[in-house]
Amino acid sequence: MVDDPFFETSLFALTKPSMPSNRPRRNSKHPRRQRPNEDQPQLSHPQLAKPVCPPSSSRLASVYLSKPTSHPTVYRKRIKEVIGKPEVGDWVSLYHQELDDQEPKLFAYGLFNPKSEIAVRVVRFSDQLPDDAFIDQLLDRAIQLRVETLRLNEVTDSYRLIHAEADGLPGLVVDRYGDCLSAEIFGIAMAQRAEAILERLQSKLGTKHWLIQPSPYLQSQEGFTTAPRSSPGLPPQVTITEHGTKFRVHFGTGHKTGFFCDQRDNRLKLAEFCRGRSVLDVCCYTGGFAVQAAKLGGATDVTGIDLDEEPLATAKQNAALNDVKIKFTQADAFAYMRDMLRSGKQYDVVVLDPPKLIRNRAEIEDGSRKHFDLNRLAMQIVKPGGLMLTCSCAGLLPESEFVRIVRSACRSAFAETPRNMQILWKAGAAACHPVSANCPETEYLKAMWIRL
Repeated sequence: MVDDPFFETSLFALTKPSMPSNRPRRNSKHPRRQRPNEDQPQLSHPQLAKPVCPPSSSRLASVYLSKPTSHPTVYRKRIKEVIGKPEVGDWVSLYHQELDDQEPKLFAYGLFNPKSEIAVRVVRFSDQLPDDAFIDQLLDRAIQLRVETLRLNEVTDSYRLIHAEADGLPGLVVDRYGDCLSAEIFGIAMAQRAEAILERLQSKLGTKHWLIQPSPYLQSQEGFTTAPRSSPGLPPQVTITEHGTKFRVHFGTGHKTGFFCDQRDNRLKLAEFCRGRSVLDVCCYTGGFAVQAAKLGGATDVTGIDLDEEPLATAKQNAALNDVKIKFTQADAFAYMRDMLRSGKQYDVVVLDPPKLIRNRAEIEDGSRKHFDLNRLAMQIVKPGGLMLTCSCAGLLPESEFVRIVRSACRSAFAETPRNMQILWKAGAAACHPVSANCPETEYLKAMWIRL
């Protein structure tokens, strides 16, 4: 399951580095500058709406870095000084000045938050002020990727439309579900502009409704939160189509923006191996893998398990929508798989797609252990010669470490009666979740296809 994460950049905010105590020597050519958080009002409710672009006549506050950066995330500890008093969500200009006697060089513009460890989210790397034409260019480029390059409208009406930093809009993700645009906010500055951005997208795409929801971690990471809001007449649910299969998306109650578009290609790939076989979908959520295994794959025996009651109710609806028979069970994944081991039950194909087990650096050790335990159990209920798809959506867990965990789990699972593990493919999120070359955190989903 997804957590878009870049959302992982925000997670670094949970480990707050202390600010250096010695103030850098001031350049006599420039007035005294203010550090982030210094003398800033502790606002409890930032202004809800701000202009998408800075007015051309405005005098923006200036943020000075000792070195230039190509990464869209600027942490407080990297900032030398600030001229002016930018408020929450304000546009700021970024300069780099390696030596005090050098002339500062303007190199970017970004959005400022004095209460977050991520002090600036860079939107434009240029000495030119972001304007309406620039924002429209970002949106047009994002649409072009999905509609013209990937031609997603030919196979689905559900896909990631804006993937935060990877599409030049840090702190914002937008998924399209038919006539609805569903946004999740990771940065408070984008919360102040999301409605205007969605309205621009709506005019370009012809969609009818939108929804904005805050990330569950917005308060802890940004110092503020915002209430969900939506366009008038937003339906409580919509039905989408993916490779001919129908899925129901419930707004306001579902995980994240409503549906996991990032696993679309992996769901299609899995179906290729399911005909006439038994399939177990562990942590099935609303049944994406299970339904495609039965509908497209022609699996004869499909079981989906999840701990949460609401997603399972939707999963049952999805099975009914597609006239496929699937057994959905509400159960803890660990307990269910141990029961399968005791009873000797095994499956031809097992999908292990748990929710995010590592949300911050403090959880890396515990989350890694959970990945190990889940994989160790799941491998033992795969029939000899069977297939397993194992996933992790934790951006803080590198792919190399995830591979190491899966290998270790295999050695532990079959210590007494060894079985050979073959890695067939490694995959990630669907291409509508592009990875920014300057922001590796936008690559979060890891999927390993293994034969046991």
